[in-house]
Amino acid sequence: MAAKTTVFGIAMRNFQAWPDLPDARGLIDYGVHMEELGYESLWVWDHILLGVDPHFPIIESLSLLTAVAARTTTIKLGTGILVLPMRNPVILAKQLSSIDQISNGRLVLGMASGWYKREFDAVGIDFHQRGKLMDRNLEIMNRLWTEDMVDGEYPPHNLRNSVMFPKPVQKPRPPILIGGYVDRVLKRAAVAGDGWLTYFYTPESFTKAWAKIRNFAEEAGKDPDALIGVNQLPIAVGPRAQVEGPMNEWLQTEWDFASWSESTPKSAIMGTAEECAEQLQAHIETGLDRIIFVPYRYENEQVEAIARDVIPKLKAG
Repeated sequence: MAAKTTVFGIAMRNFQAWPDLPDARGLIDYGVHMEELGYESLWVWDHILLGVDPHFPIIESLSLLTAVAARTTTIKLGTGILVLPMRNPVILAKQLSSIDQISNGRLVLGMASGWYKREFDAVGIDFHQRGKLMDRNLEIMNRLWTEDMVDGEYPPHNLRNSVMFPKPVQKPRPPILIGGYVDRVLKRAAVAGDGWLTYFYTPESFTKAWAKIRNFAEEAGKDPDALIGVNQLPIAVGPRAQVEGPMNEWLQTEWDFASWSESTPKSAIMGTAEECAEQLQAHIETGLDRIIFVPYRYENEQVEAIARDVIPKLKAG
């Protein structure tokens, strides 16, 4: 397999733990600053309702990406991830193609079937059908983006001579990365998507799952080397004795680790810039195309240290 050049994106804090509230204008300014710092991409989280006690107020992902798209020119804009079954696929196809137009082809789509039943219940979507809805919605959107006119019955969606223009700037469409962990989802990432976006995986766990994805692609007649692999990783830059305790406390109080996945707080990158670069190199060697940093509490000091001190060491290596 040919060596890949890994690029580095960063997440934005569009959700917070109550009683704190996300600052919409501050988040847009954050996106502009991430472009100035040279990050390759910027990623938003997606939920409509999140949590009860505590709950997590969240700025809607696509609204925020649209605003950032209007204020930036080069940074790619990603959903990490968009809960696809909860969205009307026809309306969503229009929204996403419009964002790709507004950003001049900078949209990257991370999508998954979701996990939070209470949220599905509130939106009025059958949680137990989310896998089927995921596949259906992907097909509808792909057809609307790539065909001049679409006819098809996808109950309750009846597409009759359906024409959607303008198409996305990117051809045939923006890249689609599928999120999730079980084999059925890994196969979807390999066959229906352009790759896999995972969350807080160690190099060992990523390597095991990535081998499965590559095999699924080969079985479907797709080139596994064309797939895109992405891992979201928490990071805290500083003397390890100072950052390890606060980082572990943050991971345990504001983040979920699905029991059916291998996502773990042990994936956290911690230490001096040199130590962080060494830990990240092990991830790069798994064949990752992109690492998305989740900086400790999104502190500006952390964001700038990653861009200034850590990424240059990785590029130099």
